[in-house]
Amino acid sequence: MALPTPTTPLKVKDGTSGNYGIAFALVTSLFFLWGLANSLNGSLIKQFQIALDLNRFQAGIVDFAFYLGYFFMALPAGYVMRKFGYKRGILFGLLLYGGGAFLFYPAAEVRVYGFFLLALFTMACGIAFLETAANLYVTVLGDPKKAEWRLNFSQSFNGISTILGPVIGALFIFSKTEYTPDMLKAMAPAQAEAIRVEEALSVQGPYLVIGTIIAFVTLLFAFTKMPEVGADEEKAAGKTSIFGVLRHRHLALGVIAQFANVGAQATLWGYFVDLKLDFSRDGHWALAEAYMNAINSLTGSPTDLSATQIAGFHASFALVLFMLGRFVGTFLMARVRPNLVLAGYALGAVIMVIIAMLAGGLTAVIALSFTYFFQSIQFPTIFALATKGLGAESKIASSLVIMSIVGGALMPLVAGALFVNGAVYALLVPLVCFSFIVFFALNGYRLTTDDLHSSTIPPEIAP
Repeated sequence: MALPTPTTPLKVKDGTSGNYGIAFALVTSLFFLWGLANSLNGSLIKQFQIALDLNRFQAGIVDFAFYLGYFFMALPAGYVMRKFGYKRGILFGLLLYGGGAFLFYPAAEVRVYGFFLLALFTMACGIAFLETAANLYVTVLGDPKKAEWRLNFSQSFNGISTILGPVIGALFIFSKTEYTPDMLKAMAPAQAEAIRVEEALSVQGPYLVIGTIIAFVTLLFAFTKMPEVGADEEKAAGKTSIFGVLRHRHLALGVIAQFANVGAQATLWGYFVDLKLDFSRDGHWALAEAYMNAINSLTGSPTDLSATQIAGFHASFALVLFMLGRFVGTFLMARVRPNLVLAGYALGAVIMVIIAMLAGGLTAVIALSFTYFFQSIQFPTIFALATKGLGAESKIASSLVIMSIVGGALMPLVAGALFVNGAVYALLVPLVCFSFIVFFALNGYRLTTDDLHSSTIPPEIAP
């Protein structure tokens, strides 16, 4: 579901109209770039358990540091966009993102967990700027009648990049030789330390490549003329209290729903490799294996992979289902009310988690893979329903919804603490989160009578 254009259409400043093709392509690239960073976190959580001798709860702080950046930077990002314009805000976000990626190199050299967390936090701060800008900016780069199509198109690149993260982890981060904490404890201290150093250094290459790509995109943005939009709307929004917009019930509940959605997603994505190894270490899903073999044959990679590497490919295949779910959801929304599609998807996710908890084994792995399909349309659809009908307040509302991504920082920590008692207990977190989204989709999304009176949405088409 595309984000709604403001009820009062944004206007392009005089002198900047024309062909937006290059600007649109550059903004679309941002969707790809932040999806890549998000999907790599699961590989880091697994890798740091060996490289830095961490337990699952400690490794889960990767997600905490990453999503905490959204919490702290969403509102400042919105302020910067209003004060200095989209282009400068995007450039600042790219500098933070690229800088954080480059920090992985010295962090791996010294092998200090706090240094890695600082790098991730810096990246996330930059991505908060990019998400706050791109989701609304892309709607005004061209014909207003095609705004929804443009945003759905841009979001598809986010789905593509999320598939690549686990593949990069499996091929370039995870070691071909799989080590466990017990194996390392049985080794001579010098040998175990050498292995930990090698495991830590494996993250340098991928993040150097990411940092270099970000630097190149930053230069493209710097030298490309980008239209500035929405001067009148921004002026009106500047007079609105940041938290005053939470008087709108559907926005307040939408913020909670987005908190729950990202919390569930970060938990399942971050711990998927661990969940796969816990539920079915040696049993593999035939479809995921076929996908893995196809990629290995195309890349010429070895096929004798460790269980952790195979689990990484299972995670990547689950993200293929995520992208498929987005296409199916977009198709359905052209025919069914978006809140009903969201309710169906969220209920599907609840059922999949329950099946995983009750069945265990390979069935649990397959069920958890299908939760990715049902998660696919939840973020943009919740965003759209939560910010609907807010007019000049939509930018501030957007910042608050982005801010709620902090759920991805907190929920994995809860799941990590529960993981001590078994994987089934950790799945209670996404179960509760998806259940709340079902409520929001069926009831919480509704605009109140006061919202309808203050909105420019015609009463006959309001929900």
